[in-house]
Amino acid sequence: TISLSIGCSEMVEKNVLVRKLAAVETLGSASVICSDKTGTLTEGKMTMVKMFAGGVGYTIEGKGFDPTEGRIHRADTQAEAGNDLAVKSSLLAALLCCNTTLSKVKDPETGEEKYEPKGNSSEAPIVVAARKVGFSEDVSSEYARVLEIPFSSSRKMMLTVSDVSCRSELCPGGMPIEGGSKYFTVCKGAPNFILDYCSEQLVEDGGVQEMTEDAKAKVLHVVDDYSSMALRVLAIATRSMPKLPFDVDDEDLTTDQKFQACRSGLRLVGLVASIDPDRDGVPESVELARGAGIRVVMITGDYLKTAIAIAHNVKILHKEENEESAAVDCATLRPNDEYLPHDRMDALTSSVRVFARARPEDKLEIVKSLQRQGLVTAMTGDGVNDAPALNQANIGVAMGIQGTEVAKGASDMI
Repeated sequence: TISLSIGCSEMVEKNVLVRKLAAVETLGSASVICSDKTGTLTEGKMTMVKMFAGGVGYTIEGKGFDPTEGRIHRADTQAEAGNDLAVKSSLLAALLCCNTTLSKVKDPETGEEKYEPKGNSSEAPIVVAARKVGFSEDVSSEYARVLEIPFSSSRKMMLTVSDVSCRSELCPGGMPIEGGSKYFTVCKGAPNFILDYCSEQLVEDGGVQEMTEDAKAKVLHVVDDYSSMALRVLAIATRSMPKLPFDVDDEDLTTDQKFQACRSGLRLVGLVASIDPDRDGVPESVELARGAGIRVVMITGDYLKTAIAIAHNVKILHKEENEESAAVDCATLRPNDEYLPHDRMDALTSSVRVFARARPEDKLEIVKSLQRQGLVTAMTGDGVNDAPALNQANIGVAMGIQGTEVAKGASDMI
């Protein structure tokens, strides 16, 4: 006990708070480290760098959260594109499906003013890019929100319904709104999920065309291109409605039933792609762990190609490795929504180092599988969705600065 107490004291000097004394001993015998990506391996400070709207690719300049820096231009001709119909429509629609705000704050150390978002890290780049074309978060007050269905790991998207009464277009210079429409649905989330509910897509001049299998394949090709650049891609889809597709007075309707009623017949308006920089020191730490015989596994909710690109950046995957065997979509763990038998699950997790499109329960099952193989498993994370796996692992390590209180409470170390 005295030795472990001395170990705890030394860990504090390295900015590590040990919540459970035995964790110091367990840390030294870890054989696998499972890590969340956003906010753990990366900084969680995303910046939008690419857009695809109305069938056209765009590049967004600037860095960080300052909306006064950089502009939006067409990827092919470099022409200024801040007033393009598809750009304005995509960014405003995305903004109507956000709860994040952007404001200036004073740095307590330097005294300098800087922009800082408050809210979801995935929404911050949308808010910043929208400011660059003249939309602030206040614009949402002009479009009264009548329904919000938050993002969940199972739905893989967020949905809002706003009042657009008496509008013939979404905004000045934006896409037209069908006559008689009172409500405007926006879905924001994983492209491969949202595309399944899209029956049409916006084109450059504000018109629409049918979302055929060929058109869908072209969009998914763009998603793959962006993902291979280690960008996180979100799809934005909309639907105009003369009335809500469910009985507002029916108190027995569940959130999922309302969601299912509103998400059909969507129109894809655009894709937004953001980069999340690697956290300083992560590649070096992964290499040190590998040198010590510790396997590092990344578990993320990102698209598979995005996960692979980031894994290469932080040295979890090496160039010579076979990506097909070293990285998998978590859907392979649960065909038909039922997890594989223990022997098949253990055979898979024994070699895979990148798990993409993970749900919170997937993280838990992966940790359990590694433990069944006799491996001492550490789990690092910062979000509420990491808590079950943090609690199950032999040693759970939560991020101290950006970590949620739920994650810290479930962990052994912070």
